[in-house]
Amino acid sequence: MAEQKFKTLKEFYPYYLTEHKNLTSRVLHFIGTGLVILSVFTGILFHEWRFILATPFLGYGFAWIGHFFFEKNKPSTFKYPMFSLASDFILFWELLTGNQDFKVS
Repeated sequence: MAEQKFKTLKEFYPYYLTEHKNLTSRVLHFIGTGLVILSVFTGILFHEWRFILATPFLGYGFAWIGHFFFEKNKPSTFKYPMFSLASDFILFWELLTGNQDFKVS
């Protein structure tokens, strides 16, 4: 089977959603992305760069646990780091605003 190549975020995002169907994984992604936003905001607000340095561990830690233990797939971060990062924030916003469900049927 030929490997898919994505050139735009618009092409990539539907694929991203297929890799994030598990409820627990989506919750972990939501928590991780929320903590990333909070950590960056707190680091800038209080000039405490340790919060900003912690952001990759917060975001990727929660997300990768979701992939390895619940989705049982390899994170797309390894092949599409920027599309994956952008998609994390899109999914976070869609979950927050109710445009996407935590549980996928």
